[in-house]
Amino acid sequence: MDEVRYQFRQTFSTLGIMAFFKNICLIEAPQAVISPFPRYISDCIGICYLAAAVEHDVESLVIPENYYNDGLYDSFRALLKQQPVDLVAISSMTGCFNNAVRLAEIAKEHGVFVVMGGFHPTALPEEVLKHSSVDAVVIGEGEATFRELVLKGPSKEVAGLAYREHGGIVHTGQRPVIGEIDSIAFPLRSLRPRRYGEKGGDYSIDTIYTSRGCPWSCSFCANDTMHKGWRGRSPENVVEEFARLHDPKKKKLIKIWDANFLTNIKRAEAICDMMIERGLTNFRIMTETRAKDLIRAERILGKLRKIGLSKVGLGIESPNARTLELMNKKNVLDDVSRAITLVRENGIGAEGYFIIGHYTETVEDTLVYPEFAKGLGLRQALFMSMTPYPGTKIFEEYKSEGNITSFDWDLYNNFCPVVSTRSMDTPTLVQMMVYCNVAFCNYRSVLKRNSAGGVVIAMLKDLFQLCFLMRVNKTLTDREILDTMFDAFLRYADTKPVVSYRCRSSDKKLKGPIVVSVQRSSGDAVDFMLEQRGEDRSLSIFRRSETANRVDAVVRLDEVVAASGSLSMDSLMRLLYRNELLRNNPGSMAVQLFSISADPVFWRVFRRLYTLYAGSFRKEHAEVA
Repeated sequence: MDEVRYQFRQTFSTLGIMAFFKNICLIEAPQAVISPFPRYISDCIGICYLAAAVEHDVESLVIPENYYNDGLYDSFRALLKQQPVDLVAISSMTGCFNNAVRLAEIAKEHGVFVVMGGFHPTALPEEVLKHSSVDAVVIGEGEATFRELVLKGPSKEVAGLAYREHGGIVHTGQRPVIGEIDSIAFPLRSLRPRRYGEKGGDYSIDTIYTSRGCPWSCSFCANDTMHKGWRGRSPENVVEEFARLHDPKKKKLIKIWDANFLTNIKRAEAICDMMIERGLTNFRIMTETRAKDLIRAERILGKLRKIGLSKVGLGIESPNARTLELMNKKNVLDDVSRAITLVRENGIGAEGYFIIGHYTETVEDTLVYPEFAKGLGLRQALFMSMTPYPGTKIFEEYKSEGNITSFDWDLYNNFCPVVSTRSMDTPTLVQMMVYCNVAFCNYRSVLKRNSAGGVVIAMLKDLFQLCFLMRVNKTLTDREILDTMFDAFLRYADTKPVVSYRCRSSDKKLKGPIVVSVQRSSGDAVDFMLEQRGEDRSLSIFRRSETANRVDAVVRLDEVVAASGSLSMDSLMRLLYRNELLRNNPGSMAVQLFSISADPVFWRVFRRLYTLYAGSFRKEHAEVA
């Protein structure tokens, strides 16, 4: 806008006659590649908080359609053509920043003022403002700063802002974090567009933050840069938000995505008591916390289970005490084992989070991770790569040693190594991530099968999941995915693994061993032999040269990798999302199955899987030399 118009609007907004910006579009920039876990799909809560902060100050608020997939850019262009927008607010994590810039450039094509906020712009405001498409950056928690920006425009009176002016950058000073967070309006969920057929206020996967900040300062975490110290909402305030999401007929997955939900046990218990008293228990809840806090919460675990807590994520990070110390991670490994036992006794699942690639660790250190995770009694684990997010101590440590190997922000998603260590390069870290997933798998879905066909189906499911996880790393070719996966199976086979399973009374007895081979085009193969011994089953994994010639089926890994690449990540997420709804609401199975079967994506996936399944039993596989 020209200088006269700018001064005119600023004067009038100062007098309280009108907001400086009146028609607002909010966007949460998407990740470059979607992680194949439905719980990680964006719920846009951050920008819904911003919308609630200015709801009564502006004439219009909008979020574009398709904000969770590649259709976003076309829908954003169409929106800017169809209705007035004078401010576009873009929230961005580091792994989303390139897409945030792409959105800003589209806004600039339509002459709209662009402000960015979120973790990445907060950490690097000057770098962000080097992009001519970005006019201003909100630094830190956004609600108060954003509202003042909307009312006054870019001004030195608005604390927590950085913006370009007369060829330079104006910093307006740091704004304190919001102390009384009950004063923050509930996120305006109704503003969200439809997602997979569900209205914005009724998503079957949604997010609640019951607190902000964290009492800890792990070196790899950017939470302190954004939110500082821990501040908890009152139990009454939290429960009121849960009440707005509760549906007695549809169980929703709610992610309590606090940095650490159980920081205050009395507060957590009060939340449970109020929810139970009001009957707000038709949820499946996931959260993250520390092992020591789970132990402190032992007496309320039954209450947490009653309100729907089904899974707890534990940041275990490393089996190496020295590594934990360097990360400033206050874990005691004995506490981790005790915490996992406690949640299991209360019917709550535990998922362990591990970070490989600390600059002090070697290949030998990393090979220990999966066995350590299994030794803790975990059935689920995520093995992530050390990612040096801007604003963290780890970023400075790796940068100072020259061990950041890529500044392509698209790769900053925890599953794409962008560093090297003092003894491992980036490709080695990719290999270690895949090996940890292969070696940790308990293969229970395979062990429960009673036929070669069942074993093939279970193995295809596991292989596809690993393929999709690797496809989050856009730098990998199909050949690299294939070779890395197969080499991980070879490395694991060399450890002579034998996985056991105690049969249930309903399980059939196997008449003989079942052998299914995973093979690549070169002819190399790894065999999986399922055998019954009394009430126990065992699964042995061998290199082909060490097994008998006879196999019941051959899974060609080349074909699996190719098939995984034929399905878009958005199509995959659509199926996983609907599967999550079906899982949480088995009573509506008939309706949900009909809905899924009517989706053309379902049939496309089914045909590919059936082709792979049928191909595993081709006649030439009866005897494999």
